[in-house]
Amino acid sequence: MKNTLSLIIIIFFIYSCNTDKMEKSKGPIANKIEEKITTHGDTRIDDYFWMRLSDEQKKAETPDTQTQNVLDYLNAENKHLKTSMKHTEPMQKLLYDEITSRIKQDDASVPYKKNGYTYYSRYEKGQDYAYNCRKKIEENAIEEIMLNGPEMGKDKSYFALGGMKVSTNNNLIVYGVDLVSRREYTLHFKDLNTGNPLDDKIEATTGGAVWANDNQTIFYTKKDPQTLRAYQIYKHTLGTDQNTDKLVFEEKDETFSCYIQKSKSDKYLIISSSQTLSSEHRYLDAETPNGDWTIIQPREKDHEYSVNHFGNEFYIKTNLDAKNFKIVKAPVSSPSKENWTEVIAHRKDVFIEGIELFSNHLVVEERENGLPQLRVIKWEDQSEHYIEFNDPTYTSYISYNPEFDTEILRYGYTSLTTPYSVYDYDMNSKKQELLKQTEVVDPNFSPDNYTSERMFATVRDGVNVPISLVYKKGTKRDAKTPLLLYSYGSYGSSTDPGFSSQRLSLLDRGFVFAIAHIRGGQEMGKHWYEEGKLLKKKNTFYDFIDCGKYLVKNNYTSPEHLYAMGGSAGGLLMGAIINMEPNLWNGVIAAVPFVDVVSTMLDETIPLTTFEFDEWGNPKEEESYYYMKSYSPYDNIEKKEYPNLLITTGYWDSQVQYWEPAKWIAKLRANKTDKNQLMMHCNMEVGHGGASGRFERYKEVALEYAFFLNLEGINIKTK
Repeated sequence: MKNTLSLIIIIFFIYSCNTDKMEKSKGPIANKIEEKITTHGDTRIDDYFWMRLSDEQKKAETPDTQTQNVLDYLNAENKHLKTSMKHTEPMQKLLYDEITSRIKQDDASVPYKKNGYTYYSRYEKGQDYAYNCRKKIEENAIEEIMLNGPEMGKDKSYFALGGMKVSTNNNLIVYGVDLVSRREYTLHFKDLNTGNPLDDKIEATTGGAVWANDNQTIFYTKKDPQTLRAYQIYKHTLGTDQNTDKLVFEEKDETFSCYIQKSKSDKYLIISSSQTLSSEHRYLDAETPNGDWTIIQPREKDHEYSVNHFGNEFYIKTNLDAKNFKIVKAPVSSPSKENWTEVIAHRKDVFIEGIELFSNHLVVEERENGLPQLRVIKWEDQSEHYIEFNDPTYTSYISYNPEFDTEILRYGYTSLTTPYSVYDYDMNSKKQELLKQTEVVDPNFSPDNYTSERMFATVRDGVNVPISLVYKKGTKRDAKTPLLLYSYGSYGSSTDPGFSSQRLSLLDRGFVFAIAHIRGGQEMGKHWYEEGKLLKKKNTFYDFIDCGKYLVKNNYTSPEHLYAMGGSAGGLLMGAIINMEPNLWNGVIAAVPFVDVVSTMLDETIPLTTFEFDEWGNPKEEESYYYMKSYSPYDNIEKKEYPNLLITTGYWDSQVQYWEPAKWIAKLRANKTDKNQLMMHCNMEVGHGGASGRFERYKEVALEYAFFLNLEGINIKTK
């Protein structure tokens, strides 16, 4: 997989995708240059390998021949998209205006208290970026603008802030800035008393940093310049050059990444190393930044744990002899597993996701039967209760709670019909206060206008897979109903149902929106994840397909009106399902899709590859290679009909490189036998997360919705 095109081929290669070879219905025809890739005696032919560029080629001021050919091809795809969707441009404009009009422009977050201040962010009308502010906790306190987002992001094609951390004495702030969209941040510092920036600048970081309690020392994580793996922790003293910073930890196992955090108590700094199936943590007293680090529990295969500090003990969430995790505690002075004492036992049917510690209470985030729960336990007498939620399908989560000595839990809640809401909950009286619910700026909107449901589809191996769905009241559910089915299904990431104001533009026009909670996520517990990864990965694809068939069978829609969407690893899902069941879907959107699975996982120079072997498998092992090849979307394209397809990607994407979707669409176009739409939008300015502006991102949403609505023949002027 480290093959490269010969210099001779690059020099004489003439890009064949020009206007005379572009047909409105078919799009640009990419040139083919055969590249043979042999693994385990098996040879794959990749005709579009030439589309891959190195970072050096992409960043060069003057493009070389190969780079120019790739740019020409991507621009040709963008031109084809614009030509094909030109008739929908008025629709896109109306959708964009409609979606953005629902967003409160002069909005603000709910303030939280920490160390004598309240902190919050706010937007002003017409601004893409937020002001990050604070006030002293006193009467008539004056607002301090710590970071002026509108000014910092002005005239930038891309702008993103990383983690922001205020020093223990409240005088300084460190923050990260990414101007490229590759999630590589430069750290900057500012004196909050004077408003002046410091001279210190630290490049090529993850964007986060933590302060030691001396207010002069920070610790930060650096990325490998090629793979972008977070692998080194450095110590920096204010007023010194980055080149003099001291390396305090290096993660040499290429399947692990590392990061640094500070305990809620501000007592300890914690370095964490983790991969899919294993983790390790070490700690240092934040008062002694030059001291020695102590390992809490050395790493072991298949042992995951996380650490919280309270008093003289560490509270640890661990899967040691507990598939769905349990909570233990250990003395800070001797925290290894030999000294662990059980606090909350493992339960086979309840998955523990996290905990929050208070002086008088312990709050546990749990998941039972696929639904999240918040369990409140009183330290004094171990009495406990659960916070009650009423929607059939919803999302609840512990919000930011920096204070120990409080009886108030701040938590978040949303459902498919309820906008994101922030509550303060009194853990003694059980009374709660709604602090903020995201406002939908539409006089006609009411949650009561919409209905959500939860059902279970029995898939081909007899497993029951949950489906959450929402639609506007009065919407008919029959063979003519358009239905959009969404999922992700990887990394144990649960796709929980949440409210979306932009989604109203589909619901109000008769669409049903559904989420398939397929294996590969973790909705139903750890086993749900394990049954959708490695050599069981196809369960993810089968579950999604069978959920689609279930909705058709139960008369919610039909293949002529069934749509699918997923992004990143969910884009791999889209690629797999259109190969396996192309006639089940009328239209599919694959966002930043991970579709060239085998080639990417064979190349350890590509970002993310090495520490994802436990997710997908290592194709250097023969069994994994052939299994991955059997579902890899790029490797399984055939001469047959495919559904209408819209692909989105970003030229600077560091997680799924642009060439995966570019190669995929080229190969699809060369093989598909239908006349359906096949289009790609490559944003030449951004990476994996799309546009950075608050409103700019909705231009792509408007494009996606126009794609679906156009296929349905729905007039945008009517709802």
